[in-house]
Amino acid sequence: MRKQIDHMNLNDAVSFDLNAIDSAFIEDPYPTLRSLRELDPVHVNPDGSLYLTRYEDVRAVYQDRSMASDKTKAFKEKFGEGPLYTHHTTSLIFNDPPYHTTVRKLLAHAFTPRKLAEMEPLIEGIVDSLLDDLDGAGDVDFVTAFAMRLPTEVISFMLGVPQDYRSRLRGFSLAILGALDPVISTDRLNRGNEAVAEFAEILGDLINHRRAHPEGAGQGEVLEALIFGEFDGRRLSQEELIQNCIFLLNAGHETTTSLMANGVGMLLQAPDQYKLLRDHPEFMESAVEEILRYESPLQIGNRLTSVETEIGDKLIPAGTDIHTSIAGANRDPAVFDKPDTIDFTRKPNKHISFITGIHVCLGATLARYEGKIAFSRLINRFPNMQSAGKSERMPLARFRGYSNLPVRF
Repeated sequence: MRKQIDHMNLNDAVSFDLNAIDSAFIEDPYPTLRSLRELDPVHVNPDGSLYLTRYEDVRAVYQDRSMASDKTKAFKEKFGEGPLYTHHTTSLIFNDPPYHTTVRKLLAHAFTPRKLAEMEPLIEGIVDSLLDDLDGAGDVDFVTAFAMRLPTEVISFMLGVPQDYRSRLRGFSLAILGALDPVISTDRLNRGNEAVAEFAEILGDLINHRRAHPEGAGQGEVLEALIFGEFDGRRLSQEELIQNCIFLLNAGHETTTSLMANGVGMLLQAPDQYKLLRDHPEFMESAVEEILRYESPLQIGNRLTSVETEIGDKLIPAGTDIHTSIAGANRDPAVFDKPDTIDFTRKPNKHISFITGIHVCLGATLARYEGKIAFSRLINRFPNMQSAGKSERMPLARFRGYSNLPVRF
């Protein structure tokens, strides 16, 4: 694809191909998204799929019950038979009612107000321990030293993952989620399949052990509730348990890692906002929402039209694949004043980083807990963080975060 520029003309916008994006787009997609939103907001890719960049269009698609999330056919073509196909067609996110309704109700046992209240002191303890490790450490990669470790510890406690396995979780997560990019190499496909297979074997053993020893669950663990929970007399099968635990680990791990790293990157990018939070910690909740809006960890979603529908000024036939630009929607000036400015006091802030509709993120409240606790304690402990070198973005289009973020404490 041609070099990304700040302002496309109409012909450039119309010829844009989401399946041919380059490293410049991944590094900074926002100028391109702005141009598409202004010139071709209901963009038709060369393969016939749509790419939506306006807030109202994206929101409407997510709230339209006729839009399908099931990607069985598309994933069969993309992945073939194998672990990735099994995972993505069994887990919650790429399924529709009634299966989606049943599995969501069963997974909700992990995110009840009581369970989340149990998690708060656990999160505080994990954060404080990680900050102790940073104290006096000098220059560190914030991603590996903190951003990755916090959600790894939290979700590992929730699913009873032993310490010995935790260092492998982000590798599994990146390999599985990286395979969801619009176009993937054979190497990335193979790594994704290997990650699902290895992950499934580990989780199968953990589930079998907890099923046999339910009394051994530790603080904050929800695996027992997932194994024995029922909805309308139905429990999750072993395969459903394994694949949806992989989903929970990936969803709770990678997006929260990126929330943490993106937030610190924004603090370093906007020292006035960093000072604001130091002086006025009461803005922490709105700051977390702004981090989620400005640099949404999930950048692109998908739906499939099940009936003919109208989007913008176009009549879209049934069976059309739709790519929703969460990143584009979250910077739509029709909804957000000065959308390319970081404003930790922004209210209202109706971002859609956690999606909306029946697929709204199950772990949204947990992610907000983690964000508020982590950033509050981090800024209080280290009020003068500085950049310690050039950062590097993850080489993914669908997810936005850092591969490394050098920080001096």
